[in-house]
Amino acid sequence: MEKPVSAFVPNFLLGVAGGIQYLKLKKASRNPRKASEQTLRGILTYAKDTEYGKEHHFAEILEAKTDEELYALYQKYVPAQDYENLRPYIDRHKNGEANILFPGKPIMYATTSGTTKEPKWIPITKVYMDTVYGKMTKVWLFNFIKNKPKVFTGKIVSIVGKVIEGYAPDGTVFGSVSGVTQRDCPKFVKKLYASPADVFSITDYTARYYTIMRMGIERNITLIVTANPSTIVEMQNNVNEYYDSYVEDIEKGTLNASLNISKEIRDAIQPYLKPNPERAAELRALKEKYGRVLPKHYWPNMQILNTWKCGNTKVYLDKFKDSFPETMLHQEFGYFSSECRFGLVLDDTNNTVLFPHMHYYEFIEEKDLESENPKFLQLHELKEGKRYCPFVTTYAGLYRYNMNDLLEVGPSFENTPTVHMIQKVNGIVSMTGEKLHERQFIEAVHEAEEALKMPVRFFVGFADLDISAYHFYYEFADLATTQEQAEQFTKKVDEILQQINIEYKAKRESFRVKDPVTHRLQKESFETFKAQCIAEGARDGQFKMNLLMQDEKRHAKFKKLVIE
Repeated sequence: MEKPVSAFVPNFLLGVAGGIQYLKLKKASRNPRKASEQTLRGILTYAKDTEYGKEHHFAEILEAKTDEELYALYQKYVPAQDYENLRPYIDRHKNGEANILFPGKPIMYATTSGTTKEPKWIPITKVYMDTVYGKMTKVWLFNFIKNKPKVFTGKIVSIVGKVIEGYAPDGTVFGSVSGVTQRDCPKFVKKLYASPADVFSITDYTARYYTIMRMGIERNITLIVTANPSTIVEMQNNVNEYYDSYVEDIEKGTLNASLNISKEIRDAIQPYLKPNPERAAELRALKEKYGRVLPKHYWPNMQILNTWKCGNTKVYLDKFKDSFPETMLHQEFGYFSSECRFGLVLDDTNNTVLFPHMHYYEFIEEKDLESENPKFLQLHELKEGKRYCPFVTTYAGLYRYNMNDLLEVGPSFENTPTVHMIQKVNGIVSMTGEKLHERQFIEAVHEAEEALKMPVRFFVGFADLDISAYHFYYEFADLATTQEQAEQFTKKVDEILQQINIEYKAKRESFRVKDPVTHRLQKESFETFKAQCIAEGARDGQFKMNLLMQDEKRHAKFKKLVIE
């Protein structure tokens, strides 16, 4: 294996650039009430002359004398909202109009799944890119050094999306924010990546994982960054299947010719590949010694693994437990989405430190989520141990935007509460980032009914984290429907879901969400289920049921109603 290199240059430069921004974060966090007011005033001032700002009285709101008056006016004139409320404004930006949600036009869009067929196009402004994805990325890298000073003595494996996936009608690019973050990271860090960005343009996921791991396993990797821990599972699955082929490629300096990779991408990757018989011999020896070769064997100097550890990810973490070196830090990636980089995790806990000097945050307590007029709380009002749904206002055109997440408050950083993810809310299920909405599942079943002429009396779906798949249950109008016919129905539902949810499609194609499992239900299955719930104490008049859930207690009841 290649020898560790000196980390003096990245440690020094990041210590300066990241250290300065870290001190600014600490200063803002000492007084979250003051920072929140200043940030909201800053965002409103920035956007007050835009169409949205004029429609929603930003200039009048800014006349408030106190923070309480400011927040009251903001809530009065700007409704809490989701993406569909903002879509008409964003569509105008996409078609070339400027000064709609913010001054000028976005420099790019991040795309992610919405609750309808149309994906969300999240605008990213230059201000937001330069601050949140610029300055705070330096804090993130600086933080790696603080926790593990040797983290940059080797190479980095980072799994990100394509920088450019396409173009809006006006020519503005849309793509991956994580890809842009990697592209725009400091040059001395960029040199440490084990593979070029071209690998993320490989459309076949088996070939993509193969190429990333073939190039990574050759090197002395000390840092892995990938939000989804399910990606680590799939990477190791690829190692298990193709290890001998990696070794042969490394020995010869080649990339398996049978892989589904375009000539253009192969030509871009080839300069990074040189014959390395010494490393090939080391890898063969590892297999002879251990049989199943794990990251702790081929990457013994690993310093940090950075993935999500909160919410639904525990089942994936269990799958690679004890696979990495004991001295490695497995650090939580932090609460982060396409809409908003909410903050950073700075230690070995799961708690995300927020950016009160860059975002304006509001929260509704969990117990008030179903209220018609919920009370919105400010950042400094949160209580440790309690759970809230966050709403965010940013310098990128999101105003009182409902994140549809349930967060739990942890200990404070300075005087600002930290948070960690618990789960999605409002009918959204997400095992590994697919964000599948109940509405989409209902739509897919109805379209399958129409397409296949197979009416369904009742249906329900459950996420199964243990197998990373959905169970779909149907009570067909024709109870003589066979299991084979039911499975064809599920294939159609799955096909439609991939058409209407880009995140679900990506997770299915990358094997992070497996094929859905089909079950036929007995006659009057819903009625039987409801009667059981009422018998256990549920109130008939208040009985509610989602049709897509992650709920093992309810799932267990439906397992007993299946036609064998």
